[in-house]
Formats: sequence, structure tokens, C-alpha cells
Amino acid sequence: MFKNFFPYLKILFYIANIVLITLYVFPGSILGWFIYGNAGLQPQITSDFIVSSNHVYAFMVLSVLGCISYSNQKLNFLFIYLFSISVFLEILHIIIPNRGFEFSDLFGNIMGVLIVYFFYRIYNYFYNSRNENKKF
Repeated sequence: MFKNFFPYLKILFYIANIVLITLYVFPGSILGWFIYGNAGLQPQITSDFIVSSNHVYAFMVLSVLGCISYSNQKLNFLFIYLFSISVFLEILHIIIPNRGFEFSDLFGNIMGVLIVYFFYRIYNYFYNSRNENKKF
């Protein structure tokens, strides 16, 4: 049943990438423009604590979509891609008008990817050890 759904998950992952990149390179806040009618305001999901929570959530969702989409393949390249894009997109804010580079946003991006990466590694460890025990 789910095997027929995986191609759509990959498409959803690609769409999420395009949406995230569009939100990042837009000079201002598209979401603030839609919600508040002001591109200078950024909607806040939860309050920040050291890192930007919005950025953590965005990259966690993107990372989970990527993990599920490519679950039957090696994910090392995926996590390298996610880590690289999280850094690159935040560095782009240095040159994009009305946007600013912030370390809290950068660390939020990286944290979102790392949280999913560590959960994936833990899941993979226990899944593989459980399957090894079934062999005997």
C-alpha cells in the first residue's frame, strides 16, 4: 500500500525544497505578507530559545520528508545536502535585500537537520540490531 505512495513523497520533498528556497530568497517575509499584509513581519510559531524555532521546525519537516522519501536508499548524501543547503541559504541572507544573516537562524537550520539525523541513526541502529537477532 505504501509503496505506491513513495513516488508522491519524493515529489512532496522536491516541492518542499522549492517552497523553502523561495521563502529564503524572497526579500522579506512571504508568510508575513500573506498573513499580516506586511512583508516586514515574520510569523512566529513558538518563541525562540537560543535558536530560531521556525528554522528548526522547517528543517525538521524537510529532513523527515527526505528520510521517508529515500528510506530504502543510502541517506548520507541526503543529510549532506540538507546540512549544506541549511548553511548556504542562511549565508545568502547577507546579500538579499531586507534579509539579515543571524547565527540563531543558522544554528536553528543545522539543529533541525541534526535532530532528524540523530533520530534516524538511533532508529537504524535498533532496527538493524533487531534484524540481526532474528537471524539466529
